Amino acid sequence: MIDEGYIKFESIWQKTDPLSHAGIDELIEWRRPLFAAGLIGQYADVGIGYGNISLRVPSADLTRFIITATQTGHLSELQPQHFALVTGFDLQRNQLHSAGPSEASSESMTHAAIYELDQDIGAIVHVHSEKLWSRLKNSIATTSAEVAYGTPAMAQEFVRLFADSDFSTSGIAVMAGHSEGLIATGRSMQEAAQKVLFLHAGFGQP
Repeated sequence: MIDEGYIKFESIWQKTDPLSHAGIDELIEWRRPLFAAGLIGQYADVGIGYGNISLRVPSADLTRFIITATQTGHLSELQPQHFALVTGFDLQRNQLHSAGPSEASSESMTHAAIYELDQDIGAIVHVHSEKLWSRLKNSIATTSAEVAYGTPAMAQEFVRLFADSDFSTSGIAVMAGHSEGLIATGRSMQEAAQKVLFLHAGFGQP
């Protein structure tokens, strides 16, 4: 069963004009090879998109980041109107604040929790690959199979992995309770994207 694309937190969204930020060009650039590799895309049979990427925006409280908007996975090329700025979140209340022409991705709560773990994390890539997911699950940092995507529990799972596994150094984790889902972090968008692209090139192919 595909459980993807649905926002499971309280989304407090301020609709605005398309964002104007230098980081959007970087996000668009690195999403292209991820989309081309099928790591971001859409399940055609059900019309549901998957995969998202984000980039931290320097700010005093370290909580702001730009992320692809919900249900953009099917688009081969994004434009500024396809991004949202996350301005704050409350894990306990399961609330996330964002601004932009579209609502932030359904995985935004997970991204927010990961950014809070380490100020050196500058970018996050969430992709889908059945082959990578099957081969890497439980052999690298892996979230509990009982925890679904987009929930406070998933965000807490990454807090646990950061403390109890090599996720803090490798920047790669499998989401066992989110079929085909993997997360990669990096100091830059290039670093985060290349981690999964290298894995995909190495043994993601048939």
